[in-house]
Amino acid sequence: MNTITVRLDKETGKMLALVCKRNKRNKSDVVRDALKRQLSIQMFNQLRKEIMPFAEARGYLVDEDVFKEVS
Repeated sequence: MNTITVRLDKETGKMLALVCKRNKRNKSDVVRDALKRQLSIQMFNQLRKEIMPFAEARGYLVDEDVFKEVS
């Protein structure tokens, strides 16, 4: 496992403490889950950006075009 140090502003620190207290979880678990989610979103957006030209060339311009195809 890797260890990092993250500095939080006061407001974010308070929100983190509140979420941890309400969910009975420790800070490391909450931060780890939040980071995983954010990284997944960023990876998805990057992949989507890379494949959009190929999808557009085949007539897939919006999400609904894909849903029609697979429904």
